[in-house]
Amino acid sequence: MPIKIADTLPARGVLEGENIFVMTRSRALTQDIRPLRLVILNLMPDKVATETQLLRCLSNTPLQIEVELLQTSTYTPKNTRADHLFAHYTTFSEIRGRRYDGMIITGAPVELLPFEQVAYWDELCEIMAWSKTHVTSTFHICWGAQAALYYHYGVPKYELEEKLFGVFEHSITDPLCPLTRGFDDVFLAPHSRYTDVRTDDVAAVPDLTVLSSGEQAGLYIAMSRDGRMVFVNGHSEYDAETLSLEYARDVEKGVAPPLPVSYFPGDDPARTPRKTWRSHGYLLYCNWLNYYVYQATPYDLENG
Repeated sequence: MPIKIADTLPARGVLEGENIFVMTRSRALTQDIRPLRLVILNLMPDKVATETQLLRCLSNTPLQIEVELLQTSTYTPKNTRADHLFAHYTTFSEIRGRRYDGMIITGAPVELLPFEQVAYWDELCEIMAWSKTHVTSTFHICWGAQAALYYHYGVPKYELEEKLFGVFEHSITDPLCPLTRGFDDVFLAPHSRYTDVRTDDVAAVPDLTVLSSGEQAGLYIAMSRDGRMVFVNGHSEYDAETLSLEYARDVEKGVAPPLPVSYFPGDDPARTPRKTWRSHGYLLYCNWLNYYVYQATPYDLENG
């Protein structure tokens, strides 16, 4: 089944070019199917790239999904054109009375700031509080996961001695959990962050369960025991070239970033990186949509 998006969203052409079944809203109006309603709070600077990455992951499922894009109103993005935001994004004040089957809160390049110093922190806290009563399950990514663990459970983040940057091995700590069903014993996922939340801190919270971690990357996936909140401390949605573009950007800025671990063939930045985490990324989103959104959400959202 298709993912349902606006007719003019830039991701449409990219996904259709990859032979992904995308349905425009105008066509969807002719079908008598209740799609899953998802809202994505996109906090990343390059919003178009992030939209495309997430929609690609969400498309690999037999479910029909209707996606809305959300931006903060207390901070104006600087890296996305205003006409794109006006055409495709809404703000929290416009949706606060609605209910959704699922929500995704992305990462953001603000991890070195204390949470309370982030420009939109108060608004994000309001949205996270709202998600507990208006969303069946919320999927938090990287800084979004760290922010949610701090807001909901008081789990702190710690600054790393060096940026965690590259593609790392992870293993499953709870093989019976549906969220990681079908994962290999060892699988890969990208990370790009300066801060961390510690596995022991998360494991000490009775309401949380640790589902995956790695020797180098630490905590990767955690979840509330009722499945209503998922925390992914990495970027399974990234494209093959995302870390390469970030590395080149930092080199150009004179930041002298570390070479991404296990990413460039032969550790040569001139060579084209391979996407070694694609299948696990698709499976993670598919499992979340199936077991924690579709299977758990009421048919009538407004009365659920």
